[in-house]
Amino acid sequence: MELNRGQEYHQNAIRLNTGRNAFEYILRARQYKKVYLPLYTCDVMMEPIQNLEIQFEFYLIDSSFLPIFNFEKVKSDECFVYTNYFGLCDKQVSDVATKCKNIIIDNSQSFYSLPLDGVDTFYSPRKFFGLPDGAYLYAGRLIDSKFEKDLSYKRCVHLLGRIDTDAEAHFLNYKENSKSICNQPIREMSNLTQRLLCSINYNTVADVRKQNFDFLHQNLKHLNELKIEFESSTVPLVYPFLVENGVGLKRELIANKIFVATYWPNVLDWSESGTYEFYLTNNLIALPIDQRYNNEDMKLLVQMVNSIQ
Repeated sequence: MELNRGQEYHQNAIRLNTGRNAFEYILRARQYKKVYLPLYTCDVMMEPIQNLEIQFEFYLIDSSFLPIFNFEKVKSDECFVYTNYFGLCDKQVSDVATKCKNIIIDNSQSFYSLPLDGVDTFYSPRKFFGLPDGAYLYAGRLIDSKFEKDLSYKRCVHLLGRIDTDAEAHFLNYKENSKSICNQPIREMSNLTQRLLCSINYNTVADVRKQNFDFLHQNLKHLNELKIEFESSTVPLVYPFLVENGVGLKRELIANKIFVATYWPNVLDWSESGTYEFYLTNNLIALPIDQRYNNEDMKLLVQMVNSIQ
């Protein structure tokens, strides 16, 4: 493969194989005894907690994605995890960081957000780019051990196959790849994944995502229940579109070959129907804005949403 020899965006980070393992690295290094975790999160976050047999407790968020939480209860051997939702919560990250010393920032959905000084932070770049695996970690305390280097070439079928055929034909491969990285030991990022990360034009990707996001926001913000505030430096994961009948709209978009992921189905099992988390999971539609799409695609997406609404 001919790959550009550029530089990684997170050049000074620890390179690991998965985001959940980056989270486990922090828990092990800090030897935390309990984790306060958002109820509105992916179930893979439970893997490290269960592996290390650490106590945990969920907390709720408000409509601004801020924690509904008393930070005075966090003890010296406990930690608080905050998610930078959709790459749009940098202000919330800064706010929460002033209220809690033992904080971990989950930037899985916010690849371009730089870590705060002294704050343990991890990233899952495959959410933003065509990668089989990989994670970045900024940690204030290190584990004194050498990790085996991961191998990724067998996890690329869904990435390569969709070039020859189409995305839908390889969706099962994608799901199989997601399963293959479950319950993996902490490993160093593979050579292949690092080379792929060195080949990305990060400025171009950021510009396209911002432009697509801005177009959708200008055309859909009057319908969106989320009052989104974002800075010019923000590079979002998706456009989070929250409407009362999100379940129906999501179903129609998928039927029209517009895939919109659900963040996160497990929350429906964890939460009660009256909670904001339950409402978000059911009705928030993650409209795609990534670098594969252009302005014409965004126009089509807006037309589709308006025709269904």
